[in-house]
Amino acid sequence: QVQLVESGGGFVQPGGSLRLSCAASGFTLNHYNVGWFRQAPGKEREGVSCISSSDGSTNYTDSVKGRFTISRDNDKNMVFLQMNSLKPEDTAIYYCAVDKLVGVRCARHAYEYDYWGQGTQVSVSA
Repeated sequence: QVQLVESGGGFVQPGGSLRLSCAASGFTLNHYNVGWFRQAPGKEREGVSCISSSDGSTNYTDSVKGRFTISRDNDKNMVFLQMNSLKPEDTAIYYCAVDKLVGVRCARHAYEYDYWGQGTQVSVSA
């Protein structure tokens, strides 16, 4: 019954904004580190951001710092990624992922995460 569903992707012009949502069912998302990843055609899946379950601390890859913000809404059992000042190079399928290993720092790589959503497409172009 563990399930993650991303939403909020779409088409946007450079400089625009989108907010991605990750909704969880079957477990309490607050107990786990949650990461956002993205994958563009022909490229490997890369980590974008992560929010810790222990203290709520956040991490971002350098290319999105100052533009993207990860957050939680525990009442809704959801995690969000606010994306501002979008660039064409942000175009990718975006995934949320959950690390089932409790009490650790945010992992950097996709293979360290256990549960994945289906992805949502983000396209940035004029």
